[in-house]
Amino acid sequence: MHRSLSLLLTSLALVMTGCEKKSPPAPATPVTGGSAGAQATPPAASGALVVGVLGSLTGGEATYGISARNGIELAIQEANTAGGVKGRKLETRVYDSQGKPEEAAQAATRLITQDKVALILGDTGSSASLAVAEKAQAAGVPMITPSGTNPAVTQKGDSIFRVCFIDPFQGSVMAKFAREHLKFDTIAVLRDNKSAYSIGLADTFVGRFSELGGKIVADESYAKGDTDFRAQLTAIKKAKPQAIYIPGYYSDVGIIARQVRELGVTVPLLGGDGWGSDKLFELGGSAVEGSYFSNHYSPDNPDARTQKFIADYKAAYGSVPDAIAALGYDAARVAVEAMKRAQDTSGAALREAIASTKDFPGVTGTLSLDANRNPVKPAVILKVGDGKTEFVTTVAP
Repeated sequence: MHRSLSLLLTSLALVMTGCEKKSPPAPATPVTGGSAGAQATPPAASGALVVGVLGSLTGGEATYGISARNGIELAIQEANTAGGVKGRKLETRVYDSQGKPEEAAQAATRLITQDKVALILGDTGSSASLAVAEKAQAAGVPMITPSGTNPAVTQKGDSIFRVCFIDPFQGSVMAKFAREHLKFDTIAVLRDNKSAYSIGLADTFVGRFSELGGKIVADESYAKGDTDFRAQLTAIKKAKPQAIYIPGYYSDVGIIARQVRELGVTVPLLGGDGWGSDKLFELGGSAVEGSYFSNHYSPDNPDARTQKFIADYKAAYGSVPDAIAALGYDAARVAVEAMKRAQDTSGAALREAIASTKDFPGVTGTLSLDANRNPVKPAVILKVGDGKTEFVTTVAP
């Protein structure tokens, strides 16, 4: 993590948060402000190759940014230990977007205009990733989001990539699982109407579940930051669904789950990869038990490369990596391998090399990037138990 001058904007990643255990040191690099309208200049041909890292290191979605950053740093360290790229070491600039699109956009501008990064890894959320994508595409700087699943992210242009599956696939996976595996006929939806991520999953889930013969008996909404969901949940209770689909982030889902149970509703809750955090158990407690969500990987996967990653991550940070950490690791490794294959480190050369990624052996599954710069890869369904998740099944594209 790079320390900053005292007058720098608060969106820099200044400190580790309390949920971290260990983090390897990195050299401090002063950063100064830049002009939002400036264009990128090519990275220097010698010295360290600088990689920008963006994520929500503070705020309600901090666990995502911290996990992604840790996974990225682990991959970068491995690359440097193996000799770097083209004889040059890799160096990161890590900024805190706070999960806010405006902060993410400002940080992306600094990475591009001041830090002269070769590429950007981030952001972690869809709304923030959309803001970063606009800046990166305009400057011709490749961007790989580890976990921004909204389809519109990569639609920003040919410099924008991702290593996570997109919302239509994820929403479709859970709809199919609910209808065919759990045999549900009626489901209610509770979505965050301020989140591109939540809206994307909800829309796809509703469409696919209906196509499969199911019925959506209620479709309620809330806004990020809300703490009282009882009015919406009361309406859902009256509709008597067999399950409730809540495609939000763990920070909301834990609270919602408790209020669901307080109202006497005992049906399972369903969700997406936004649930994937240990904080879900802290916030939701027993209220989330017996629920299901789609995710990118499972620590129970016996695959040798996955288990090696888990062991290395635990040695570095003292905890089992979540899916976002695994996605951050895969995003960085895809970037490193592309930099090695690229003719040079210009934006155009790196963009071409990333786009040609095929059959990449990631810890979240073997992936190939399609013509729209989205990965073709499997998803997993996890069941929430007592303080842990249980692997249920894998769903291939």
